[in-house]
Formats: sequence, structure tokens, C-alpha cells
Amino acid sequence: MNRWFDNRWVRGSTLAAAIALMLLITLMPRGLTTPDGSAISHGLLSLVMWGMSAGFVHGIGFVPRNRTLRIVFSPLVAWLGMGMALVFYVQYFLR
Repeated sequence: MNRWFDNRWVRGSTLAAAIALMLLITLMPRGLTTPDGSAISHGLLSLVMWGMSAGFVHGIGFVPRNRTLRIVFSPLVAWLGMGMALVFYVQYFLR
């Protein structure tokens, strides 16, 4: 299964998603708000940023030697964190 994650198309799509999320957060931070207009909690925002960071690490092709860091910056973590951000933005646009 690790060979599938090392595929250049998978890495490229992860990097593209991380760049798109970075631009979306930079240009439209209002999407990361709750329905009443207040900001999401710091913990949720940290998880979104962690996912985006893991997306950059996986997308560029860096593989940490440390097993713990390999798990922390794995593509599954990246996709879950970026998916959480996508949920917030979809909810924002559907309001």
C-alpha cells in the first residue's frame, strides 16, 4: 500500500490540494467560521493546518526517517485535515 502513496500522481494531487487550501484560507478566511459568524475553535484550526502541512510534506516527497514523524505527516493525516477544511468551506458556501 505504501507504493500507492509514493505514486507521483498521488503526491502531485496532495500537493495541489495543499496549495489550493493554502490559497483558499489566505484569500477567504471567512470560510473557517461557524454559522453565527464566530471563528472555529483553535483546536479545529490547528488540525486543519496540520493537515495542510502534512499535505505539503507528502506532496513534495519528503519521507521522514523517524517513524513517529512518518505517521504525523502521512498522506492519510493530510487528507483528513484538508477534508475537514473542505467540510467547513462547503458549509460556508451553502449558508
